Amino acid sequence: MSSSAAAPAAPGSLATSLVLARDVSKTFGQRKALDGVSVSVACGEMVALIGPSGSGKSTLLRSITGLQSIDGGRGTISVFGQTVQSNGRVAGTVRATRSRLGMIFQQFNLVGRLSLFSNVMLGALGRLPGWRGMLGAWPSADKTRAMQALHRVGVSDYAAQRANTLSGGQQQRGAIARALVQGAEAILADEPVASLDPVSARKVMELLVELNKRDGLGVIVTLHQVDYAIRYCDRVVALKAGKVVYDGPSTGLDTARLIDIYGPEFEDAFWETKA
Repeated sequence: MSSSAAAPAAPGSLATSLVLARDVSKTFGQRKALDGVSVSVACGEMVALIGPSGSGKSTLLRSITGLQSIDGGRGTISVFGQTVQSNGRVAGTVRATRSRLGMIFQQFNLVGRLSLFSNVMLGALGRLPGWRGMLGAWPSADKTRAMQALHRVGVSDYAAQRANTLSGGQQQRGAIARALVQGAEAILADEPVASLDPVSARKVMELLVELNKRDGLGVIVTLHQVDYAIRYCDRVVALKAGKVVYDGPSTGLDTARLIDIYGPEFEDAFWETKA
């Protein structure tokens, strides 16, 4: 008896990948921020991007979202099987692809004069008519969803408070709640704990782990703190001078390898403990 069922997709294929980047380069003036980078992240993985300052990790993350264009040539980036960039051109469909990604930034990207609740509600804008957002005429279901998200990340008590009166950790957890209201299928976080104290940083990283393990969201996070990458992420991709120099389990990052990656910055790459 014949079957019309398709064969399972191969690992690293468009069908199974959150991100598939091939031969990606980016040049700023005379400097190669990315130099032929190829990396694949499967849906549901939690991956840390690490490397010394200027290694290209933030440039790679921004290129994945289409916020940074890559050099022309053979380089391609796809997200959820949809092309984001090819031959130095950002795809016209990038907004639709980006709507499936929750993006978390070092500086939180909250509107300071608005309440935390209103900031979290902005996550619903992508699926609502623009006039609703302008007037604050949010559907009751989305209001409930926002409060549930704030409760989940532990800041529902501050829902009515202006965002710029909150601590950095509270604001970053609000940014994660906004991504939940957005209905993000994956989280891309660029140095999300760099502006936080260690206690707040651990809470944010634990939230990202929970979203990955409990909700199955893929997470890609750039980190300067190597100890956090090892503690919270199963896989690490390390960049140095725009090239991938390590891609494997976090347990494989021994002291000798880290010294090779970071060089003179090795001592500064740990927040709480040395390897």
